[in-house]
Amino acid sequence: MTDSTNAEMDLTGKILIAMPGMGDPRFAHSVVLLCAYSEDGAMGLIVNKSVEGMALAELFEQLEIEAKGESGTRDVFFGGPVETGRGFVLHTPDYRSELSTLDIDGRFAMTATQDVLEEIAEGRGPSGALVALGYSGWGPGQLEAEIADNGWLIAEPTQALVFHEDPANVWPEALKSLGIDPITLSATAGHA
Repeated sequence: MTDSTNAEMDLTGKILIAMPGMGDPRFAHSVVLLCAYSEDGAMGLIVNKSVEGMALAELFEQLEIEAKGESGTRDVFFGGPVETGRGFVLHTPDYRSELSTLDIDGRFAMTATQDVLEEIAEGRGPSGALVALGYSGWGPGQLEAEIADNGWLIAEPTQALVFHEDPANVWPEALKSLGIDPITLSATAGHA
């Protein structure tokens, strides 16, 4: 019955909002957009934790991509603890790579090839984009167990939330989208 359970609960394109009691500090106050979900597990990107001191210009330089305009001033995000040396670009569906783009749910897409970075550097990329190093991954049944243990809340994302200009506001705004006041939630969990 695992197949029918996953068919009923397709989390592709949803956001996971970390509860205050999240045991893994790498996910504390995280908001994760799930890019893929199946009986084989789940894969997503944290959308609210930038890599301290790293702007996109630094990544462009490492990849020998010439940036034009303001494209290099964007933050690079910590997508999760798996394959942290690998880059992923979460973006609006108005861009498709000639090499490989994963359609997430019609509202979001993901490209993990260098061509999207070259397009962003040229100012021709997607209208909304987030560049992340690493990803968040769960094996079969692992995410469902974490949800059952109240580690995550599930919500519908908006492009405005996922591509928010201030990553620090994403977690509280995600909670507010569910009608939850983050201060009340934190107090309930015993955190100030």
